[in-house]
Amino acid sequence: MTSVEQKRVSKTLPIVRSNAKAALAKGSAGRRGRDETRRQILAAVGRLLARKGSKSLGINAIAREAKVDKVLIYRYFGGLGELYSAFALEGDSFPNLEEIAEGRLAELPELSPSDLAKTLILGFGRAVRRRPVTREIMRWELEEQNELTDEMAKERERQALEWLTLAPDVGEADIAAVVSILVAGQVYLTLRSKTTNKYNGIDLNSEYGWKRIEGAVALLCDLFFTDAGRNTKKGSGSKCKRASQKLQL
Repeated sequence: MTSVEQKRVSKTLPIVRSNAKAALAKGSAGRRGRDETRRQILAAVGRLLARKGSKSLGINAIAREAKVDKVLIYRYFGGLGELYSAFALEGDSFPNLEEIAEGRLAELPELSPSDLAKTLILGFGRAVRRRPVTREIMRWELEEQNELTDEMAKERERQALEWLTLAPDVGEADIAAVVSILVAGQVYLTLRSKTTNKYNGIDLNSEYGWKRIEGAVALLCDLFFTDAGRNTKKGSGSKCKRASQKLQL
C-alpha cells in the first residue's frame, strides 16, 4: 500500500467506524421505541378492560387510550385478533405462581397436602379479587367467545395444568375436579359481587364476608386433602419438590 493510500485509509476509517456506531445506536433506539410502543398498546388494552369492560375494546379506542396512531397496532400486531393473543401472553392479565403463593413459593415443597392446597387455592382467589383486568376477562368469557377469551382460556388452562403438577399423589381421588370446584366457587362469588352485595346472607363486598368464604374453603381443603393424604404414596413429596423447582425456572 502506497503512502497516499495509507493516508486515504487513515482518514476514511474513523468516518466508517463513526457511521457504523451511529447506525447501531439508531437501530438499538428504534428497537427500544418499538418495544415501548408495544407495551403502551398492551397496557391500553388492560386499562380499557378494567375501566370500561370488554365492550370498550376496538382498534380506535385502544389507539386513543395508548395515544398512538392505529396504524401502529396493525404494524406491530397485525390486527385485533393478534393483539388479543399478545395480550393473553404478555399483558400480565393472569396471576403467576409467585403471586398466588404470596411469598411462600420456597415453602411449597415442604407443605402438607392440605396446607399446599389452601395456600394455592386461597391465594388464587385473592389474586383474582385484586385484579380488575382478570375479573373483566373472566366475566367476558361468560358472555361471549372471541379471540381474546379463547387465548386467555388456553393460557389459563396451561398454567392450571402446570400448577397441578405440584399436587401430591392422592391415590384415586380426583384432585383436579376438587380443585376446580373450590377455585370456581371463589371466582363465581367474586364476579357476582359486582351485581349483588349478598349471597346466601354473606356480604360479598366486605372483608368479613370473604373471611367466612375463605374459612369454608380452608375447611373443605382440610377435610379432603387430609383424608386423601393418607393414601399418599412414598416419594410424592419429592415429586412436588421437583415440580416446584421446575415451575420456578
